Amino acid sequence: MEIARNTEEETGPAQEGRPAGRGGDGPAARGWRRWVMDVRPLRHRPFRRLWASTSITTIGSQLTAVAVPKQIYDLTGSSAWVGYASFAGLLPLVVFALWGGAVADRVDRRTLMLVTGVGIAVISVLFWAQSAAGIHSVALLMVLLAAQQGLFGINFPARSASIARLVPAEELPAAGALQSTVAQTGMVLGPLLAGALIPLIGLSTLYLIDAVALCFTLWAVWRLPALPPLDTGKDTGKDAGRGRRRAGGREVADGFRYIVAQRVLLLSFLADIVAMVFGMPRALFPQLASSTYAPWGEGFALGLLFAAIPIGAVAGGLLSGTFSRARHHGLMVSAAVVVWGLAITGFGLSGGLWWAAAFLAVAGVADMVSMVFRGAILQSAATDDMRGRMQGIFTVVVAGGPRLADLLHGTAGSLFGPRAAVTAGGLLVVVIMLALTAAVPSFRRYTA
Repeated sequence: MEIARNTEEETGPAQEGRPAGRGGDGPAARGWRRWVMDVRPLRHRPFRRLWASTSITTIGSQLTAVAVPKQIYDLTGSSAWVGYASFAGLLPLVVFALWGGAVADRVDRRTLMLVTGVGIAVISVLFWAQSAAGIHSVALLMVLLAAQQGLFGINFPARSASIARLVPAEELPAAGALQSTVAQTGMVLGPLLAGALIPLIGLSTLYLIDAVALCFTLWAVWRLPALPPLDTGKDTGKDAGRGRRRAGGREVADGFRYIVAQRVLLLSFLADIVAMVFGMPRALFPQLASSTYAPWGEGFALGLLFAAIPIGAVAGGLLSGTFSRARHHGLMVSAAVVVWGLAITGFGLSGGLWWAAAFLAVAGVADMVSMVFRGAILQSAATDDMRGRMQGIFTVVVAGGPRLADLLHGTAGSLFGPRAAVTAGGLLVVVIMLALTAAVPSFRRYTA
């Protein structure tokens, strides 16, 4: 196991109690370098390893994300069962993300990532084994999916909360842009790759590829420095001073109370909820593709609508040098959410497919900017002993917001028509976000 050294390569300058360096950027990057992705965090070897493992496993996880619903639909011939399986994975994800965030604040995060990563890899092997053996059991698939999502719910808060210990504070937006870009790229390339590979190598092999990719992740995490809880001197209660750290319901509740007390953090969560719940119209894409955009071909229109936001997000990530050095993080989140709402409004008013895709791509860029600075706020505004819980709650918000949006937009689209529902939702995002920003001046004034 490597020990972190306070050098440019093996850094720990972002830890509380140590001064954050300037990242060696000297004068601001000049010329074209200011426009492209800010890669300064990759100079720090621990973060580089974590990022590289994410780059590989993101595509692998998307292969499984395609294979599971495909296998369930092949077995049942029912889209309803695909929906039931999705819900079976959501519940443990929510529960274990909240609890896992508390655990990540109480144990060595590297160890937690290793243990849960091994569990996820084992489940991927079990996915492969049941498919290769021809076991036609939807119940088994749902159990494996629930277990996988539960372990991911524990793993993700630990992984995300570790970033602030691996890069200097002023490079957190750039680190977030790097992480978000590979995630969005995986969402575009993974499903395309899965669709191309299934006829060639069979569905079961997709699970095996994911398992192999996870082995690289485990190696990369093993090479990280130890990430034990920092001594904040805040342990209270009957376990204080005894070396024991609890991670139960009270600690989860402490995380929610912490968010309410920290208005900047609260607004960062509310910004995402507002943008996703009122402004994510993906539930209406099938209806719009079959009606408004039918002249372009229903299948082509549907694929383009679903791909446009991730494509815009990837483009925003590749050009993240244009915004990742901004210090007014709260203002950047507010502006990005407002632009998201305006772009969704434009999408709702668009009668042409290419204009619709263009507005959705702009929304994707705005979403990338929002993700980068919301992530930076979570990493910098929260103390290390709360970062795991903040990331756990963040996971719940990210997973639950779009699903609530599906319900809201699906209902509104049936009552008022899809274009009216989309347009109204986009306008609501703009109005609510501007009102929240005006009501909490500390958020728009928040700087790194």
